Amino acid sequence: MEVITKDEFALQKEAFMSRVEEGELFIYPTDTIYGLGCDATNEVAVYKLRNAKKIPMRPLSVIAPSKEWIIENFEINDEAKQWLNKLPGPYTLILKIKNKSAVSHNISDTDSVGVRMPDHIITEFVQDLGIPIVTTSANITNKSFMTNIDYLDEELKNNVGFFIDEGEISGSPSNIIFLDKKEVTIRKR
Repeated sequence: MEVITKDEFALQKEAFMSRVEEGELFIYPTDTIYGLGCDATNEVAVYKLRNAKKIPMRPLSVIAPSKEWIIENFEINDEAKQWLNKLPGPYTLILKIKNKSAVSHNISDTDSVGVRMPDHIITEFVQDLGIPIVTTSANITNKSFMTNIDYLDEELKNNVGFFIDEGEISGSPSNIIFLDKKEVTIRKR
């Protein structure tokens, strides 16, 4: 696993974009915690991520390349519009997908997908990439999420191509806003 700083990442952004497009897994900082990601449209990369994280077929979330992409691909009602206006921020919006080809079929086994736009440089990277990336905590399922590279699980590290190191992140996972049912519910983390 290659460890790079935010500055190195910014200087070599196109090279890292190519690596993501080729299906590489990577760890990145967000406005909450470190995330584990890959190209959310690449079925093989998503399976690789699920195997590395030891995550069963439960829904994953994605970082959207733009608000327009969210509007084009998900059902947006008045309540969802209000939450969409709060992005970027520390929220995961659970929305019903209307364009199932927007993400790989193995992102979710339901008709809903979690969508994020962190208030962080990773969102700019995804915008430039032009495709969604998977966003899930950088840990093995049921283990503590990591706040710096010292807490990265060795087994997970062996499956990751690169790590964008921002040092210690003292956040917690994003709040989850369920907008895919009749009644809106919020799960604070």
